[in-house]
Parts: sequence; C-alpha cells; structure tokens
Amino acid sequence: MGRDKATLELDGRTFVERAVRTVAGRCAPVFVVAAPGQPLPTLDAEVLRDDVRGVGPLLATARGLRAAAEAGMERAFVCAVDMPYLAAELIDELVGPSVRLGAAVVLPWDGRDHYLAGVYRTDLAERADALVAAGERSMRALVDVVDVQRVVMDEQRSLANLNAPADLP
Repeated sequence: MGRDKATLELDGRTFVERAVRTVAGRCAPVFVVAAPGQPLPTLDAEVLRDDVRGVGPLLATARGLRAAAEAGMERAFVCAVDMPYLAAELIDELVGPSVRLGAAVVLPWDGRDHYLAGVYRTDLAERADALVAAGERSMRALVDVVDVQRVVMDEQRSLANLNAPADLP
C-alpha cells in the first residue's frame, strides 16, 4: 500500500475501526495489536503494542492470543486489519467447528488458507513465541505444527485483503 493500512479509510471509517466494529459484534474483549508508535484512532478495544516493529504477524498473533488467554478466553478470532469487508457471519462459520472439533486452529479455505481470518486456541501463544524466537515470522509456521481444520467456502468479499492502491474502491 505504501502506507499504514490501519488508518486507510473506506466509507468514512478507518480499516482498523471497521475491523474492531465487526469483531466486537461477536467477540469480547477485542484486542488490537499495533506496531510501536503506530498512530491509531480512538477504538473500542484494548490496544496492545508489539515490542519490535516489522517482525510479522506471528509475533502480533502471539501477543493477542496471550491477552485473550489472560482474559479467560480459550479461543480467539484472529484477523488482519486489511480486510475491510470482513463480516461477522464469517466468524460464526468458524467458531462452530472450532468448538465442536476442538482443533487448535480453524481456518477458512477457498482454494487457499486465510491465516489471518481464523479461530485460534489461546494456548498457542507460547508455541508462536517459540517459533518467533527460532526466527519464524509467518503464520504458516504455526499452522504447520498444530491440528488445523479448514472450513471450505466459496470465495467471498469478507476474505478479501486490500494490499495495493489498485485494490481500493
């Protein structure tokens, strides 16, 4: 994008405000993991700061999972900020299988895995931290070493990541 995606606006709301609003419709508490010094609007969520900038989503996910575990949650929905069309119904589709099957991770699959739109057990925080300490940065590193269930679904707008200026409406 060439800039911070969290503060990009779509229909009068920033991407991070849109994500918090959607997730808060199904999850509580809501945590936003942000880079050190990253400017954010006032949010109805607890903002957690990464200790290091630019390490990737695995470290941020570990931080969020740990916070959710400390809040007494067994599972957490993890999503990226660059999914401005995220719908609460997607969370519903993933939580049911997560509870029924007890998998460590439940991901949507529409021909590819969506690591940053899944339900993760909060006890994975330590494993994610260990992977980061070993030099891993990607979510795939975590997903490859735990029990994962995939929910097959059609391609949908809710899973769309906006990664380049050309992706913006």
